[in-house]
Amino acid sequence: MDETELPVVVVGAGPVGLAAAARLVERDLSVLVLEAGSGAGTSVRQWHHVRLFSRWAELVDPAAEKLLAPTGWTAPDPESYPTGQEWAERYLEPLAGVLGERVRFGSRVVGVARRGRDRVVDAGRDSEPLTVHVLGADGTEQRVTARALIDASGTWTGPNPLGADGLPALGETSAVDRIVYQAPDLTDPAVRSRYAGRRIAVAGSGHSALTALVAFAELAEQEPGTHVDWLLRRGQVGDTFGGGDADELPARGALGSRAAQAVAAGHISTVTGFRTAAVETVGDGLVVVGDDGRRLDPVAEVVVVTGFRPDLSWLSELRLDLDPVLQAPRALAPLIDPNVHSCGTVYPHGATELAQPEPGVFLVGMKAYGRAPTFLAMTGYEQVRSVVAAIAGDREAAERVELVLPDTGVCGGAGLFDDPDGAAAGGCCGASAEPVSLFMGRPQD
Repeated sequence: MDETELPVVVVGAGPVGLAAAARLVERDLSVLVLEAGSGAGTSVRQWHHVRLFSRWAELVDPAAEKLLAPTGWTAPDPESYPTGQEWAERYLEPLAGVLGERVRFGSRVVGVARRGRDRVVDAGRDSEPLTVHVLGADGTEQRVTARALIDASGTWTGPNPLGADGLPALGETSAVDRIVYQAPDLTDPAVRSRYAGRRIAVAGSGHSALTALVAFAELAEQEPGTHVDWLLRRGQVGDTFGGGDADELPARGALGSRAAQAVAAGHISTVTGFRTAAVETVGDGLVVVGDDGRRLDPVAEVVVVTGFRPDLSWLSELRLDLDPVLQAPRALAPLIDPNVHSCGTVYPHGATELAQPEPGVFLVGMKAYGRAPTFLAMTGYEQVRSVVAAIAGDREAAERVELVLPDTGVCGGAGLFDDPDGAAAGGCCGASAEPVSLFMGRPQD
């Protein structure tokens, strides 16, 4: 078979993966989307209750909209803000339906290699296609031969642990029945009863943490005895609440303002400069212990929202060039490093920055950001537009990356700095005219 007749395999039927598929269809390229879950947007549905702070106008890929239009699909109000569930049901599910048999659910990719060659062999890497090893939900195995691979599998399944050093805190694993790694859905009566009237620890400083703080503060107003200990690694709150009215994404700024109000209301105690070393079970409670020896009052539950990390295990036979810190493509990493960028210097990027030494392999979406915490859906849509153009051989379109992203209105601190005073300056606001790339609306620290 001519290699150009082989499908481009897209891993993940989330927003960016399905956008990649739409772009491939637009260019009359064969595509096969492999999704481990049972439906489109499996990860998005896990935070179904969270309302995005990107508008519908920023959440629908242009090529996907063209595919949907002839079906009678009704575009949502472009100025409104969907929940995760609405995003999945009103956009991702219909899009997967249009793509039809090009999308296979219950198909987990467990390995990818150059056909007939492990990563050590040089010969044939430019000419042989890729082999994708797929495990079905029923346990059946299959090999798919692919022209190229677009990994849009995201990072949702790899939440960071509570331990400040990137490893699980001592005792964290044994207490897993009372630790969750996402903002809980307090509109669910069963979940609500788990936290109502109890003391809870929330670890994290990103948008997931702010979402959780707002929800718990509202619960505390209705359920006396509910209290939150908010654990921050940074030495002071600083700009954790974001840019407020100066944020070019109004809903994002409003979230930070509501979180600040929640803290001011007195239902939340802020514990700064706290780096978790251990979790101890004491009676019917959990005691969180810092690396400086501090022991917090016992809590009933712990909510850990400290970011995510990519799963690279199934890519081990491919030649990847990833930044050793962020686990993101090396050319992209300096543009998104949270130790440097806190507000406004993510240069528009595409196939050039995302390409790997392994021909035809691209990491896109949140997977491309590795451990970096800030991402917008529109960033992913632009990535796949450029990547698909490169796969199609249209270098001019691949290199013409056009993207304008909204500023946060915040300078000097991404919330990831660990200096004792929490005052390390990102220094990025005056360095570039490019606006910042930030979170697409799902829980992310």
